[in-house]
Amino acid sequence: MTITLLGTGTSQGVPVIGCACDVCQSADPRDKRLRTAALLQVDGKNIAIDCGPDFRAQMLRAGVDHLDAILITHQHNDHIIGLDDVRPFNFKSHTDMPVYCTKPVQAELNKRFAYIFATQNRYPGAPMVKLETISKKRAFELAGINVLPIEAMHGRMPVLGFRIGGFAYMTDVKTIAEAERAKLQGLHTLVLSALHKRPHHSHLNLEEALAMIETLQPKQTYLTHLSHSMGKYEEIERELPEGVNIGYDQLRIEVPSPIIQSTPPRN
Repeated sequence: MTITLLGTGTSQGVPVIGCACDVCQSADPRDKRLRTAALLQVDGKNIAIDCGPDFRAQMLRAGVDHLDAILITHQHNDHIIGLDDVRPFNFKSHTDMPVYCTKPVQAELNKRFAYIFATQNRYPGAPMVKLETISKKRAFELAGINVLPIEAMHGRMPVLGFRIGGFAYMTDVKTIAEAERAKLQGLHTLVLSALHKRPHHSHLNLEEALAMIETLQPKQTYLTHLSHSMGKYEEIERELPEGVNIGYDQLRIEVPSPIIQSTPPRN
């Protein structure tokens, strides 16, 4: 299984518009961060995690010619507002795009993309999307792959991360309840958000993220959803413990593939 970090920045991205800080002015391409998203590729299937405002650019940059589904972590704009750009995939496949998300996310999608979900006078060129309801309560099957949702709290907002085999993706995290942390045991690779070094009301800072990693004990962790306030890639990378690295846009991560099932998993 290959995971590509399509974007590793915050809702503003890096560089931030109008910012003259050292990180935003850095010539290192690893300091250029589109909004946070990822691509999972397993057994010929392409699965996106989130579709923010950079979704089109990310799909083009990664050379994605087909997309089988989208997993949505939560309803903030930097994770959903690129949904309109599923249209080229619709036109090519002539099928609806499956979008897996919670009921609260679906409610926001219906508000912000009313034209997609209109039942009358629907514009013929509108994206074709099929919403699939998921929750932390049970795993689900996607193209034969067992996906386990994991709830975290983003401040007061519940968000979902996802575990597929030995890989887990958790962004916009502040806290994870003990029952949900149990789902993250025995990981090969974890992608976890860490905003910057200062305390924040709805995001893990670097110290908190490292403490969580120490508890979970994955073999390898990559940090994502990084603010320009975190510092330059090379500087922060030198500060991290063994087995923890800074993620960056277009980083490709190889993880042992999960078992592909011919029937849906039992929950």
